[in-house]
Amino acid sequence: MRILITNDDGINAPGLVALESIAHALTDDVWVVAPETDQSGLAHSLTLHDPLRVRDIDGRRFAVRGTPTDCVIMAVKELMPEPPDLVLSGVNAGANMADDVTYSGTVAAAIEGTLLGIPSIALSQAYSWADGGEIPFGTAEALAPDLIRKVVAGGIPKATLVNINFPDRAPDRIAGVEVTRQGTSTHGLKAEARLDSRRKPYYWLAYARADNALVPGTDNHAIAQGRVSITPLRLDMTDDSGLARLSALF
Repeated sequence: MRILITNDDGINAPGLVALESIAHALTDDVWVVAPETDQSGLAHSLTLHDPLRVRDIDGRRFAVRGTPTDCVIMAVKELMPEPPDLVLSGVNAGANMADDVTYSGTVAAAIEGTLLGIPSIALSQAYSWADGGEIPFGTAEALAPDLIRKVVAGGIPKATLVNINFPDRAPDRIAGVEVTRQGTSTHGLKAEARLDSRRKPYYWLAYARADNALVPGTDNHAIAQGRVSITPLRLDMTDDSGLARLSALF
């Protein structure tokens, strides 16, 4: 099995090191094509107005000056001799669940793999600033290989990707694995106003903690309960009930 791994945190991210370890537990045929710099929050964006620069690190490891989506396209269409059998994206520093999947470059790379007809899985590791911001990538490293084997053996339908989130716990404290649906959340983003040296205003978008009602059966509820969350996500975002309602109007 040939595996392509990528991420949105960049070619030097610790989570990518963890993902390489996970991929090598599954096969020796591992290719790395990841962004040159941190591309978090860029979602499913493409670089259309600038050239893509590629740095060949060792023949099977490339850094692309572009987005996670660019990386998957470049890997499949240009850098790899044959398309991969599986795309793994991550391991992201922080959970990607509920409404945050719409912002996530990690999930977006798996979306692009899915669009190209390749089974794709996004992996993210939750962590807490209350613990000093240490990210327990060892949890994902320990648990992901067996989970990926089961998911791949069971088959990933076309136009579907799999989103796996690991809770902020050591591997021996995991409360189980739950197949979930995508939850909802209040992202809590806010604009922080600041002044530059010439007293002109500028802004940083920043997260603020938001209280969310956690619904059993959803990804964010499973993570809060200390369970690994596995969520199938469809590319078809059609609202079937809305389709019927609008059809009746027109």
